[in-house]
Amino acid sequence: MRIGFIGLGRMGTGMAASLIRAGHQVTVFNRSAGKAAPLLGLGARQAGSIAEACAGEVICTMVADDAALEALACGEHGIVAHLAPGTVHVSCSTISVAMAQRLTGLHAGAGQQFVSAPVFGRPEAAQAAKLFVVAAGAAPALECCAPVFDAIGQRTFVMGTRPADANLVKLSGNFLIAAVIESLGEVLALTGKAGIDAHRYLEMLTSTLFTAPVYQTYGDLIVAGKARPAGFTAPLGLKDVTLALQAAQDLRVPLPLGSLLRDRLLRLVAAGDDQVDWSAIAGLAAQDAGLPARPGPAASG
Repeated sequence: MRIGFIGLGRMGTGMAASLIRAGHQVTVFNRSAGKAAPLLGLGARQAGSIAEACAGEVICTMVADDAALEALACGEHGIVAHLAPGTVHVSCSTISVAMAQRLTGLHAGAGQQFVSAPVFGRPEAAQAAKLFVVAAGAAPALECCAPVFDAIGQRTFVMGTRPADANLVKLSGNFLIAAVIESLGEVLALTGKAGIDAHRYLEMLTSTLFTAPVYQTYGDLIVAGKARPAGFTAPLGLKDVTLALQAAQDLRVPLPLGSLLRDRLLRLVAAGDDQVDWSAIAGLAAQDAGLPARPGPAASG
């Protein structure tokens, strides 16, 4: 399949590499052209413009937020202006429900197809083609995109025909991850203040009550104090929790815990380090308890 791919951050680079390894013809585009170099070595072709990246059967985008995707998709030089009728735009970005709804309308108006397919997994999962894909859109568009999803992920969950539903599911999932990080930080502060060994405590938790990978992944990061390099930065976490709260407000659903998580992440971002992993909010609970920062390459707090 001929696939265009726009957005070569850590996640996008891993996803594009997986598509190439699966045998697809991948044309990549990024505002900072130098980020394409590793993919060119794998056999990717570099596009000189958004229009050139739109020449395939599918165009995938993986960017940071609504503003970045709007800049790529809208306007006279955007994806909507250059995508051929019937071609599919697959947005893998974590964006707002409102933005997904807007893009659905814009593409439909141009005779194109739009699919939301955000993913769960950190950059190492993207590199290993082990992401979980949450997809929504019209059935023919989803069928067209199936080879893309198979190449980047270990399983695809179809949420329905409305693309925005996949974005709401993704935001709800990230909200839950943030809640896990906060709760782990609090219980580690509680037991740590009592002198209980953090490694033994985490081993007990992840071997009994909480065996899900999210507890192991983030528990290890928190106990080791490894907030850098960031797999997912605090500003992105703040953005996602804020978008979840916006969606909840639109649906008139209170999310009391979401307000706490937003304030935790805002406090972390206010400290001025935009490159710290969002797991560092666990260190705020330790600070509140009067505990010293955990040792590590980049101790949170």
